[in-house]
Amino acid sequence: MYKSTRDCVKDLDKHKHLVVIKEEVDPYLQMAAIHRRVYDHEGPAILFENVKGCEFPAVSNLFGTMDRSRFIFRKTIESVKKLVSLKADPSALLKNPFGYLAMPFVGLNALPKPAIFSKPVLAREIAISDLPQIQSWPDDGGAFVTLPQVYTEDPDNLGIMKSNVGMYRIQLGGNDYIPNKEIGLHYQIHRGIGVHQAKANAKGQAMKVSIFVGGPPSHSLSAVMPLPEGLPEVAFAGAMAGRGFRHTRVDGFTLSTDADFVITGTVHEKETKPEGPFGDHLGYYSLIHDFPLMKVHKVYARKDAIWPFTVVGRPPQEDTSFGALIHEITGAVIPTELPGLHAVNAVDEAGVHPLLLAIGSERYTPYEELKRPQELLTIANHILGFGQMSLAKYLLIVAKEDDPKLDIHHIDDFFTHMLQRIDWRRDLHFQTETSIDTLDYSSKGLNEGSKVVMAAAGPTIRSLAKQVPGDFSLPAPFNQAQLVHPGILAIQGQNFQSYEKAEKELQTLTDFLEDQHLESLKSIPLIVLVDDSAFLAERFANFLWVTFTRSNPSHDIYGVAAGTRYKHWGCKSSLIIDARIKPFHAPPLIEDPRVEASVDALGAKGGPLHGII
Repeated sequence: MYKSTRDCVKDLDKHKHLVVIKEEVDPYLQMAAIHRRVYDHEGPAILFENVKGCEFPAVSNLFGTMDRSRFIFRKTIESVKKLVSLKADPSALLKNPFGYLAMPFVGLNALPKPAIFSKPVLAREIAISDLPQIQSWPDDGGAFVTLPQVYTEDPDNLGIMKSNVGMYRIQLGGNDYIPNKEIGLHYQIHRGIGVHQAKANAKGQAMKVSIFVGGPPSHSLSAVMPLPEGLPEVAFAGAMAGRGFRHTRVDGFTLSTDADFVITGTVHEKETKPEGPFGDHLGYYSLIHDFPLMKVHKVYARKDAIWPFTVVGRPPQEDTSFGALIHEITGAVIPTELPGLHAVNAVDEAGVHPLLLAIGSERYTPYEELKRPQELLTIANHILGFGQMSLAKYLLIVAKEDDPKLDIHHIDDFFTHMLQRIDWRRDLHFQTETSIDTLDYSSKGLNEGSKVVMAAAGPTIRSLAKQVPGDFSLPAPFNQAQLVHPGILAIQGQNFQSYEKAEKELQTLTDFLEDQHLESLKSIPLIVLVDDSAFLAERFANFLWVTFTRSNPSHDIYGVAAGTRYKHWGCKSSLIIDARIKPFHAPPLIEDPRVEASVDALGAKGGPLHGII
């Protein structure tokens, strides 16, 4: 079992899962670029021994592959999965009691333990400026902590068992922050820390915050686990580490004594400063907004501390492995929480929250000859009210009974199944003027946007085109029609200028298609309007990323032969999603070519990354 990041690094090195870079590396862009390149090649974890301007080494890509993630947790993952599975099926314990003999020990490790004698993190007191100042993207607002464990306690019920640990990004400097005295605390909607701050505000108190960095790898994983309310992340961290979460209290702050670094401070009501921009997991910059200001109290470090970090950007990235690991551990539980739900997939290629796929039951009226979504809509409403799945923007749900072998993770097959069955006149259900993911800029307002449920059940009602019809034409200025996938057509348009102009453009397009190609469109149920149709057609991942990160359902969905009946909007022919870049969208992440060239040099013969990248 690991007691620190260094323990993990030594173990990975011993088993050939680590590359060591002894050359000096620049925390400004270069370290992140190295990480991305190694990750893209499914390479090892990376230990940076000589970080420019900093005495501490750094490590990244710890969770870069599922094989390595399983290796890190090889001694505990099966026991934790069994423990989680009991929630999905408690009768399993009665059926196979000997298979669960280790469960009491897992439960003991889940109990946090006060540190009595050994408190390694208190070895040194340092300043924010002593930490590695890692900046990942050229237009980031400054250096950020990318693997923080942000710890808070319920002001109404203090104590570690009522704590919340979340991975909320921390800006260490830049903008208007006073060096070494202030840092930025960015947390998104639907996060436990927000509940704690609201309670602290109601009491007129400052909220105490402790930010842990490093420690056993399970501590980082626990900060992103979607745990039920009331189950503290520190309990999962201990169970997954095979070692109870060690903690102490200093100056009124709770500290993880196994962490490599701890930053303590306070957040006061209505005290905010501009935070960002920052390259995020949707593949764009999240822009500058006012977020809570944290006033730094003290910063601690172990004497052998290593700074763990990751890089976020257009998926897949290292956080993809986090998601896959979470699904492996908890995948069996979510369907038991939502009756009728069999499987769900927050699509990583689309930035997670913008696109959610689900398979549910459709059993309400088995006696009816006409099959249509009914129970699926009940399940969809449950999903949109459940945890972080409530942030989904596009929820696509189909019936298991129509194809029991359909795999939620074979995304192209899922789209084929859905498009063969969906009736756009009936099967679209919008929520407008609602909340969406904080990092999603497809709407003009922060945390504001719309959602749509697309539900399909019953037999196939169409075959899907496998090529663009030979006589297919488009009115000016639309052009470059390309088939992305059976039944999905990309077309190219002029740059988006305004919604007023877009409505006129789309009216021209839909009128033309209804007049000229209604028969051809029977096998093309989905059209995506984009800036570059060749890019969309190049890879299915491009279709997922562009379509669902660059569109706001209420504003950007149109249809051929569309109309509203009893306040329900639908269309008789093809659905059109306008996924062009809008003027208010956040800019995409673009790498610096000079920095990329420096990474090439490390990969040349004789370099530390030769044979890896």
